Amino acid sequence: MRTDEVHSTRDLMTAIVTTGNGGYDTLVVSEVPTPVPGPGEVLVRVLAAGMNNTEINTRVGWYSDGGWNDATPFPLIQGTDCCGVVCASPGTEESIIGRRALVRSCMRVDGSSSGETRWLGSDMDGAFAQFVVVPASEIFVVDCDWTDAELATIPCAYGTAENMIARAGVRPGSTVLITGASGGVGSAAVQLAVRRGARVIGVASRAKHDQLRELGVDEIYGRDADLVGTLGTRSVDVVIDNVAGDGFGPLLDLLVRGGTYVSSGAIAGPLVELDLRTMYLNDLTLLGCTAWDEDVFPNLVSYIEAGEIRPLLAESFPLEQIAAAQQRFLEKDHVGKFVLVPPVVLDQA
Repeated sequence: MRTDEVHSTRDLMTAIVTTGNGGYDTLVVSEVPTPVPGPGEVLVRVLAAGMNNTEINTRVGWYSDGGWNDATPFPLIQGTDCCGVVCASPGTEESIIGRRALVRSCMRVDGSSSGETRWLGSDMDGAFAQFVVVPASEIFVVDCDWTDAELATIPCAYGTAENMIARAGVRPGSTVLITGASGGVGSAAVQLAVRRGARVIGVASRAKHDQLRELGVDEIYGRDADLVGTLGTRSVDVVIDNVAGDGFGPLLDLLVRGGTYVSSGAIAGPLVELDLRTMYLNDLTLLGCTAWDEDVFPNLVSYIEAGEIRPLLAESFPLEQIAAAQQRFLEKDHVGKFVLVPPVVLDQA
């Protein structure tokens, strides 16, 4: 763990600048001005940055018709997940200088309790760079023996999964079905549901079943399985689904009366068919989860420090190889998260 105090006099830093919607050619390795923190902000030296569907979806313009990120501030430094070292900045609390920390990806706007948020790497420059500036309130020091890359797998995927599980009311004895269980959010949801004492049923490609069993799933099925025929109707308390597409309808048939369906993504397609009778006759709750509740991230940090969850690092790449990393990511033959590592900063002080 790095505990050295960091001072940087560098005027420029290496960053990946996304120039607009488009292909891999919009990901430009650039030398850009090192950001300067303002009042209430801190400078963070990035040690590792996790990679998510979000960055790819933003780059290709997938959200533009869905009510989010239709005004992405290109050119933009993406990167939603940040593990870094807090640098000495004017007004920075002395106790966190030089400490390794995670940055909360989903930031409350001016401490808002209304749900208004800003996302690192989408609404503001993010962690695909050697340095990033963030509000001091979004820094969470973490004491653990994980590597930098392992810590960088946590913020977006685990924050999203914890938010979904908490809102859905998963508790000991709940039966939870998780689609896309091998992905970043899915594999995080498996661990977090198991941590709560739930019975967990996973859905993923068969090549990944053994790894998911190691995470504690009780039952695991392939993506082509007839879940209703196998499990039966009204057999599941909560469905955590970031896949959607054609499989949406049968998932609702699995829910018990009063059950909950929760989603924060739609990998297989955002347009689905819903028979409203299934929803209202069975008193189902359908939850959309994007903005995180306030206690989500502090809780995650406590789970890490208590050894209650573990990282799932699929592969690390140098930051400059982001295009190759995204291509590998889209092959979807991995379990867990990919991480980008920026060039080492050579102190010029």
